[in-house]
Amino acid sequence: MRVAYNEQMTELADLLGEMAGLAGQAMERATQSLLQADLRIAEQVIGDHERITDLSAQAEERAFALLALQAPVAGDLRSVVSGIQIVADIDRMGALALHVAKIARRRHPAHALPEEVNGYFAEMGRIAVALGASAREVLETRDPERAAKLREEDEAMDDLHRHLFSVLMDREWKHGVAAAVDVTLLGRFYERFADHAVEVGRRVIFLVTGELPSDMPTPPAQHVG
Repeated sequence: MRVAYNEQMTELADLLGEMAGLAGQAMERATQSLLQADLRIAEQVIGDHERITDLSAQAEERAFALLALQAPVAGDLRSVVSGIQIVADIDRMGALALHVAKIARRRHPAHALPEEVNGYFAEMGRIAVALGASAREVLETRDPERAAKLREEDEAMDDLHRHLFSVLMDREWKHGVAAAVDVTLLGRFYERFADHAVEVGRRVIFLVTGELPSDMPTPPAQHVG
């Protein structure tokens, strides 16, 4: 029974790693579609999202099967429950990349972004993709020290998000309300993508150590992502 449990946990971990990789890839392509007003890439992100959804369903099914059939306790139970929570975080990361691609598609053939904020989103996209890769890494290695560093990497995203608002509030903004709404939503999508990657790291720390980092409180539930 123990051998079967270990095999099933390995399969679940592999699924989570694959999901994280796909979410990062989706955000990378979504950013390309946004910056280049590329409809083909946006459609690719939207079409490929079903793969993340399918993997999410598979991962949840396997995790609940472990709970039902293996009756895990103590550390094993912590691993399974953390796995279920991580599935939800990565699923949201994929959905946030999907939202970015949909805005790019909706505004095509025009660019969704005014040229003056392109640099912000190019950098936010780079950080988001790096955080997605880091989340996959910590899922594969289960290294709590590496997982804790995701919060530090997220600080750059938070800084960019704050600076972006200063641009929107500037009296010199001349792109109208619709563009301001798009920029606000897009900035939020990137910020939340990064937050979910950090949360994956937080859950890995709990999975390995049994303790939640004291400086990493659970973020409040929000409908945006």
